[in-house]
Amino acid sequence: MQLNERQKKHLRRLGHALHPLVQMGNAGLTDAVAAEMERALNDHELVKASARVGDRDARDLALTGLATRTTSLLVQQIGHVGLFFRKNPKLTRIVLPD
Repeated sequence: MQLNERQKKHLRRLGHALHPLVQMGNAGLTDAVAAEMERALNDHELVKASARVGDRDARDLALTGLATRTTSLLVQQIGHVGLFFRKNPKLTRIVLPD
């Protein structure tokens, strides 16, 4: 799924008030973190995740790996926090602009 800039801007606006629901610690991207992210994406569609792992490269790798593993889109990354989106095919909560 590809998003255009207008859709990304809309998601960033919605995500501004959110708090991180999923947090990665020193262990990085584990099965438990991926499972929790799956649950959060199914419930909310738009989720913030925090990656408190090592240096900048490890953090970036953990956030992109989380997006790949959960088949979601990393809409925005600011520091150690990433904003992820995945549309729920059964119950759509977020309507994206065209």
